[in-house]
Amino acid sequence: MSRWNDLTGGTSGKEYAGRFEALAATGKDVHGEARLCAALVPPGSRVLDAGCGTGRVAIWLAEQGYDVTGADLDPSMLDVARAKAPGLTWIESDLADLDLDDAFDLVVAAGNVIPLLAEGAEPHTVSRLARTLRPGGLLVAGFGLDAAHLPVPPSVTLADYDAWCETAGLVLERRLATWDGRPYDDGDYAVSIHRRPSSPL
Repeated sequence: MSRWNDLTGGTSGKEYAGRFEALAATGKDVHGEARLCAALVPPGSRVLDAGCGTGRVAIWLAEQGYDVTGADLDPSMLDVARAKAPGLTWIESDLADLDLDDAFDLVVAAGNVIPLLAEGAEPHTVSRLARTLRPGGLLVAGFGLDAAHLPVPPSVTLADYDAWCETAGLVLERRLATWDGRPYDDGDYAVSIHRRPSSPL
């Protein structure tokens, strides 16, 4: 079981969606993750939203002309996503078990996906996500590093994550402090952009 399922029981989809709808109603931009992805690859690119939840990132990108697939373990989250965008591809799967082709231009793991994986499954899952990237493709992951930025006890360091990416054949291209693009400042939240090289290292 993932830490997410331990936390929610796989039944929090409507509640989760409602929190973001309430934020959007206040005028807050809730599409920062998707906007960053759109700044990294052009419309028409294939994007995998890994741990897509209720589809907030995937749906916005699809509306901008991206070819998007969403994958998540939580059926309650996917129920919301499918209701909002029935025409998109939604896959119910543990990310550690994903078996997709290597033709995605970008894989995004937003919403603390990495530290919410099952304990011990992180290296294998990162390898699975890396395998879905075409040569030159990007893996973009944002997650908290301390208790203030996570709903579970901190378990993943940037050194851990970089090592898993390196083992999976990815190279760190850039690290940001937030999804709005500010450079990383050794803070307690980071957005990491790793690339699958176009040719073997």
